[in-house]
Amino acid sequence: MPDNYRLSKGILIDEDTLQDRIEVLGGQINHDYAGMTGLLLVCVLKGGVLFLTDLMRRIHVPHAIDFMAVSSYGVGQRETSGVVRIDMDLRQSIEGKHLLIVEDIVDTGTTLNYLKGLLQSRQPASIKICALLNKPSRRVADIHIDYIGFDIPDVFVYGYGLDLDELYRNLPYVAIAK
Repeated sequence: MPDNYRLSKGILIDEDTLQDRIEVLGGQINHDYAGMTGLLLVCVLKGGVLFLTDLMRRIHVPHAIDFMAVSSYGVGQRETSGVVRIDMDLRQSIEGKHLLIVEDIVDTGTTLNYLKGLLQSRQPASIKICALLNKPSRRVADIHIDYIGFDIPDVFVYGYGLDLDELYRNLPYVAIAK
């Protein structure tokens, strides 16, 4: 039993199921971007890093990666503050590039809506969104997600990149917090 068992209501998505779905997402992205140049995967840190790593191994279209850190949650918070802060910006120009934002989870959509608007103002050729987890019941912002790993219920989850007070990102599965 993992060390975090007392914090968990159980595993929501096991490791094999995660990896199988990421394989499918990679195939969809390969199909949609076949023959294109200038693909840039933009990982939203910190939660998206494990997903990005596994996803990019399955994307065979030539691509570059870059990172952004945005936040609307703080340690101990289980709800977004609604205020989006850019903690780390991209290190390269995105003008004329095809962006694929790689996100761990889309909850209210507020952060992603803000981020997409910010990036759109920098004149990329296109922007699409790939989210491992989607909570449609919590959506406040009207945001379209092009590639969805899993729709999940309105529960607080952690593991596989998502934290529980900055811990347990290393778990190979997604668990539900008590």
